[in-house]
Amino acid sequence: MSSICKDYQCSINNELSKKRFFISAIFISLSVIFIGCVGQQHVALPKELKAPEPIAGNSGLYMCPYTSDGVMAEWTDKAINAKIGSTVGSVAGAYAGQKALEQVPFVGGLLGQQVGEKIGREVAIKSCGGMEYIKETSDLSFNNIDQMAVYLYVKHSSHEHYQSALNAAQEIYPELKTRYSQALIEASK
Repeated sequence: MSSICKDYQCSINNELSKKRFFISAIFISLSVIFIGCVGQQHVALPKELKAPEPIAGNSGLYMCPYTSDGVMAEWTDKAINAKIGSTVGSVAGAYAGQKALEQVPFVGGLLGQQVGEKIGREVAIKSCGGMEYIKETSDLSFNNIDQMAVYLYVKHSSHEHYQSALNAAQEIYPELKTRYSQALIEASK
């Protein structure tokens, strides 16, 4: 075979390889998009879910930001007015945690984040009157954060200040922030 034929054959093989690669890339991209669409989690409408029953009173671990008569608890109003729902507490806490442990690499970063979240929660609690005030002004509570998340969504998501009340509760209970979406997805199954 002459060198011209070999060069031509190489050129054809390169072009075929490029086309195969391009087709494979398109196939993989479409597969990822399809799987992403199929894998999306569904959250039911509030009216399609049953609200968990809260504990009457403040004996639970988590105080509801709404009272039994459907209005925001006093601590929630106070928290909103103090603007803790806009992460004032967590920002202050994250900064304090970072400063406290910035000399320790890697582990210090992880510990700094945990310390920051703890300090941020404390700042948020103080901003709305302290934990005693939160308990005093609450007449509904929960022992399970997922139940509280679903209850709030079902019973109060149409309330005009719902997002502000939810943000305030999430600053007091950071686990509500991390569990909220998953709790709604699980309740929707």
